[in-house]
Amino acid sequence: MPKLKTNKGLVKRMKVSKGGKLLRKQAGKSHLNSGLSPKRRRQLRRTAQVAAGFRRRIKRALGSAFTTR
Repeated sequence: MPKLKTNKGLVKRMKVSKGGKLLRKQAGKSHLNSGLSPKRRRQLRRTAQVAAGFRRRIKRALGSAFTTR
């Protein structure tokens, strides 16, 4: 069976913590932010964990990048 290719776009968007958790940026911060409250804009700066249902699929798409990062 051939090797799985790493999804390079996903590698750029994900970060793996030391404990092995997958971290991502939150959506909704690119434009039209003037309508958001300052509190909401501040909260969107933080990274979020990937939901449990997506973890297995994303780890497979990251391939070897998941273990080396």
